[in-house]
Amino acid sequence: MNLSNLRPAKGSVRERKRVGRGQGSGMGGTSTRGHKGAQSRSGYSRKIHFEGGQMPLQRRVPKFGFKNINRVEYKPLNLDSIQALIDETKATIVDMDFMLQHGLVSKKDLVKVLSRGELTAAVEIHAHAFSSSAKEAIEKAGGKAIVPAKHVKEEAAN
Repeated sequence: MNLSNLRPAKGSVRERKRVGRGQGSGMGGTSTRGHKGAQSRSGYSRKIHFEGGQMPLQRRVPKFGFKNINRVEYKPLNLDSIQALIDETKATIVDMDFMLQHGLVSKKDLVKVLSRGELTAAVEIHAHAFSSSAKEAIEKAGGKAIVPAKHVKEEAAN
């Protein structure tokens, strides 16, 4: 085998359909477009979701729900994961930099501490929000729940 005797697979290459080249070809006259109507004319383009006059899918399917554009989404962080991290690192202050460093949150996340699990160490936790039960559990263990001053002002405004 060499390059001079390579051929495409049988039936894989077809002749181009030559429309509008006279009646003898069988594709003259209307050039396979049929008679009249938008699709027979040049420059015709169908709207993107057009279904031939049938009610389009985006209008058949009901709309439901509501997305509040002002919603503030918090990243949840439970006491058990904080306790596991404290056991591992022996930290006394858990702030955003600490959480970021240990992969608990991303840079732009707003963090809310929730009360799943148990906290035994007395630590100072800095987060954007606390559930009331989490705050209670932190203070019961002898720690502090601190919300940044900037975020307190935003909460009051909302």
